[in-house]
Order: sequence, then C-alpha cells, then structure tokens
Amino acid sequence: MRIIADGLSFAEGPVVLPGGDIAVCETHAAGIVRISLGGRKTNYADVEGGANGAALGSDGAMYICNNGAWYGKSGIQDGSARIGGRIQRVLEGGQPHTLYDHCDGRRLMAPNDIVFDEHGNFYFTDFGSHIRDIRDVGVSNGDKDIVGILNIVIHCPPGSLYYASPDGKMIREIVHPLLGANGVGLSPDGKTLYVAESTTARLWAFELIGPGEVGSRRCLGTLPLGTTLNIAVADSLVVDSAGNIIVGTILNGGLTVFSPDGTTVLHVPTGDMLTTNACFGGPDMRSLYVTLGERGALGVFDPWPVAGLKLNFQPDHS
Repeated sequence: MRIIADGLSFAEGPVVLPGGDIAVCETHAAGIVRISLGGRKTNYADVEGGANGAALGSDGAMYICNNGAWYGKSGIQDGSARIGGRIQRVLEGGQPHTLYDHCDGRRLMAPNDIVFDEHGNFYFTDFGSHIRDIRDVGVSNGDKDIVGILNIVIHCPPGSLYYASPDGKMIREIVHPLLGANGVGLSPDGKTLYVAESTTARLWAFELIGPGEVGSRRCLGTLPLGTTLNIAVADSLVVDSAGNIIVGTILNGGLTVFSPDGTTVLHVPTGDMLTTNACFGGPDMRSLYVTLGERGALGVFDPWPVAGLKLNFQPDHS
C-alpha cells in the first residue's frame, strides 16, 4: 500500500470524484477534503458535526451520513456543540442541507454509511448511540478514538438500517436492531445488501425482495480477531466486481475480504489499527483507496487483485 496523503483528522468515507480525485470525510475536523492523486488537498465542503460516510447521487451532489458528533473546525467541542445525527446533501463549496434527522418521530442517532441503488434511492446505516458519552473522560483526542471503540464493544449500541429518497420526502426504517450498524453495500446484481456490525464483528447479507424491502438474512461470517485485546471491530465496506466484500477492520487493523458465500475469509494488514473504509477507482477500477484513521491518511493498493464494482452513479475516471 502506498500513502497518497496524510495529515487528515480521522479519515473516513472516501468517494471517487469526476476526474479521479478522492473526497475524504475528516470526521474530527468537521469537513470533507478533496485529494488529488498526487496528494494535494483542498477543501470540498465544511460539515459541522461528524461527516462519516458519503456517496454521490444521480444529481452529482454528495450525500452525507453525519454522525452528529461534537466536532467543529477546531476539533473536539463541548457537548453543547453536538448537532445530532442527520443525512445531508452538499455540493462542492456549498453548505450542507439536512434531508433527514428523524424517522417516524424518532431522532436519527449516528448515521454511518450509505449506498445508492439503481433506482436513485439510498440505504444507510445508523450506528446507534455512538460515542457521545465519552466526551469528557480526560484523555487526549487521539486516545478518545480508542476509548470510543472500547465503548462500542462494551455497550453494544442498537442501530438500524434505513431506506430513503434523495428528495427528503421518504425515509423508512427497514431493519432493527443491529448492534453497531456500520458499513453497507450492494452485490453486483443488486439483489443482496451487506451490512457490517461493529460490535459483533459480523457481516450480514440481506436478501432484497424489492426496493427498500428485505427478505431473509444470513450471517456470512465474523472478522478474524487481532492481537490487540483479541478484538476486531467491523467498519465500512466496499464490494468488488466478483462480489467479494471488503470490510475495513479496526484493532486487527486491515481489510478483511469475504467471498460472496462466506466460505473464504482473507485478512490483508494495513499497519493501521483504525482502518476505516475503502473505495475503488482508477481507469480500470483496480485502485483500492483506503482511509486510515490512526495515521490520518489516504492510502492506495494499486493494483488490487480484483477490479472493483462500479457504484451506481459513480463517475467515469476521465
């Protein structure tokens, strides 16, 4: 793996932009940064709270899972700065517009990851109670990342899976509970939805019987445990063109690759204990961009052994 850029404040939610640059959520710096393939960083958008996952919609706008944390441009803030979880839409250089912060009269807690289907609507995960109860534990910002992860494992926040439209008019909770609902992605044929549970380190496969309608579900497997506390935490995920599911893995830092039937599990170390997310890009979809939260960096495996699955509405490289 080669490092493209560092100096990022908890890197998450990578998105390939038109022309090949990568947008990365800086969850602890209240914003999204554009990174060129040469490593040049420019501001994409300011996003108060905690931009966590993102995806491009059919209109070319960025749709953001904002976990509602207490981060401003200067870093961690007092509890009063927490804006609450929400789904937002933003254009480069613009101000985020909130589409959803409630569903059926209940507040969204901590939206985490998002994927669009072929119909132009999107699935997103809500992690649950997230890490808001540890803001004043008297440790450094860096240590709070680890404390937050341990809090996730201990408290098992109940999360949910939602289906929503990009116009702000339709949102449905379709699965509850999920213990730390995190990464979400679609199979190449669009008939299976994958969700990673952070707390249990499980990868779930949900049969889709219609847009936003889930049928049976099965557990494809669990992440291999690491040497740090003998724990692995599942983060966000990406799917390749062969249907393999690649899960960002925390504590046992790396990428964990599941075959579509769950019979094969391969762990690829990255050297970063907080390997959070990944996305495919490049002219042949063989560049796998990886966000590294511990180092605060964007890395790339190029070439990755299997070409990536092009997302719905993902722009061409050129």
